[in-house]
Amino acid sequence: MTTPPQSQQPAQQPAQSGSSRIGLGIVEFILTIALMTASISMGIDSMLPALPNIGQSLNVANPNDTQLVIGVYFLGFGICQLFFGSLSDTYGRRYILLGGLAFYTVTLFAAAWSGSLFALLAMRFAQGVGAAAVRITTLAIVRDCFGGREMARVMSYVMIVFMIMPMVAPFVGQMIVAYSNWQWIFILLGIVSAGLFLVAFFRMKETLPVEERLPLSVASVLSGFKTVLTNRITCGYMIGLTLYTGVICAYIVSVQQVFGEVYGLGDTFPIAFAATAAGTAVAQFANGYFVRSFGMRRISHAAMIVFTVLGAIGYIVGMFGQPSFTFIYVLISVMLMMFAVITTNCMAISLEPMGHLAGTAAAITSSVSTTVGVLLGGIVGQMFDGTAQPLLAGFTVFGLLSILATLWAERGKLFTHPGDTPALEPGMGHV
Repeated sequence: MTTPPQSQQPAQQPAQSGSSRIGLGIVEFILTIALMTASISMGIDSMLPALPNIGQSLNVANPNDTQLVIGVYFLGFGICQLFFGSLSDTYGRRYILLGGLAFYTVTLFAAAWSGSLFALLAMRFAQGVGAAAVRITTLAIVRDCFGGREMARVMSYVMIVFMIMPMVAPFVGQMIVAYSNWQWIFILLGIVSAGLFLVAFFRMKETLPVEERLPLSVASVLSGFKTVLTNRITCGYMIGLTLYTGVICAYIVSVQQVFGEVYGLGDTFPIAFAATAAGTAVAQFANGYFVRSFGMRRISHAAMIVFTVLGAIGYIVGMFGQPSFTFIYVLISVMLMMFAVITTNCMAISLEPMGHLAGTAAAITSSVSTTVGVLLGGIVGQMFDGTAQPLLAGFTVFGLLSILATLWAERGKLFTHPGDTPALEPGMGHV
């Protein structure tokens, strides 16, 4: 349930259009890219029901420490996105994809034989590194093969599978720990990843021609950072994206403890988790429909305020005793729907001023927001005290700070029309 990165390679219209450029039929192409993308989500959400089993098996003294099984995966994923984006632009997509899948597969199998929490966390960080390579290159391949509306259509089909995974993955993890041990989660994920490697090796061609590759340069990366950090709109909304990445990370690392331990859901936890994921998918579709009428800013700014107010209400109610599960569940589900709307629109707004540097800006924004957001979410997760209060407090603080960052980016104005985007100022924007 992470925010999707973009390749640094600017979009171009390929000489050989469509999936034929990669050597696959359109259906096979979409299924292959979707399954590779979904395997990354499976590596996160399938672990949630197994966290208590992992803690017991590895003799983890502090139950909160098992949250790191999720957190370090996110950390490796966030740090390396920009790195692999640059490498794929220089050396091509295929080799980076194959290397990422191979590394991901090996570290999945290795994690199954971890004898300590430290060894498992090392493998989880390594899995995040491999997942970053897969995620960056699959999106870059789609951009290489399709353009305009056709690219949007293909990505829509891919994202449908990506959104389904958080609904399915916990059930898979639950079934495995019910009939076997947690190590089999990694073994089965490793088998799937190995299968995807074979598909990529035998079926997928290189999609980035040599003449279109970019030189690998530290100066170009630093220039991209300067462009992002000196543009008020892009930087302000990147801060907001970082805070909301903290929100989703805090939720993912805490949800098993809140739903499973505080409210005792047990075997029904995957159902509850899947329903919240379904709510975010509905919110995404609704946003796509209403954004044409109301604009990105009006929708996202309103959602920020609703998110923050709901978090504050939940925290205040919790001060007078433990709220009912129904109250907490509905509250968090609605807040996550607001989260989905906010992040989708904020990413689009942040890229508005970037022009032809949108690919670079997206990679930088995604890498920064994921890495820092994971750390913020991890801090909230470590504050778990047997109640939902730390999670709701974190949501509220992150929401309030995102509103302040938006006010700074928009020079004190909210709900401005998309056409009212401030023009680039002298010394800001493209460098």
